[in-house]
Amino acid sequence: MKCLGAGMRDHDGMNTRFVGIAELAVNEVPSVAVVVDVMRAFTVAAWVFGQGAERIVLAESLDEARELKARHPDWVALKDGPPAPGFDTVNSPGLLRSLDLGGRTVVQKTTAGTVGALAVKEASLVLCAGFVVAGATARLLRTRGLDRVTFVVTGEDGQADEDLACAQYIARRAVGEETDAAGFLRRAGRSRAAAELAQGVRKGVHPDDVALCLELDRFPFAMVAALEDSLMILRPYPVPSPADGFSL
Repeated sequence: MKCLGAGMRDHDGMNTRFVGIAELAVNEVPSVAVVVDVMRAFTVAAWVFGQGAERIVLAESLDEARELKARHPDWVALKDGPPAPGFDTVNSPGLLRSLDLGGRTVVQKTTAGTVGALAVKEASLVLCAGFVVAGATARLLRTRGLDRVTFVVTGEDGQADEDLACAQYIARRAVGEETDAAGFLRRAGRSRAAAELAQGVRKGVHPDDVALCLELDRFPFAMVAALEDSLMILRPYPVPSPADGFSL
């Protein structure tokens, strides 16, 4: 299923909307937004926190990322594509596994994920997600008792099936629906992005990247982005295990 649009869908009392980044420009700023980039921005972001980083600065442009790095040499800057001057590493979860990021600030600039998060920076709640944090993201949505959530499908102008599959999966889990992840993960694994990563079409890739992007609930936290001193800052947000009677 790849048909997106502004129409709302009711998931047991929670109205959900699935839109591409371009659609945000012609609609009102959502109150609650879940920005999904499975391959690879927000899988990478989760690994960054898993490796001990304190926060991620979501940069507007490559130039801004370089400037932030120049002003803060101890920060770690990463981008899509091959290595480049001014950047420490690239947007690959497989490559990040070997880095010690304890207590560090990371600057991230990607072609889709960071763009989507910045497009909804005025929302009251912005979550960034992939399959690796799907469960925690769904728990956070449910515990907040939200009745209207916009899912931003960032890849391929809103048509990326790996992102849409993840968004739909989180939406269902957020309302406690019985949900088998297998079909959603299978869709993501057959997506164009997965094929391009596996075939080396995209640069700055580790052979394990696709598998790492399809790990379900690898991390126990959600990721919340908010404006801090004019910068969009992403931080991990631990989500406790559900209380009695609530199963995801």
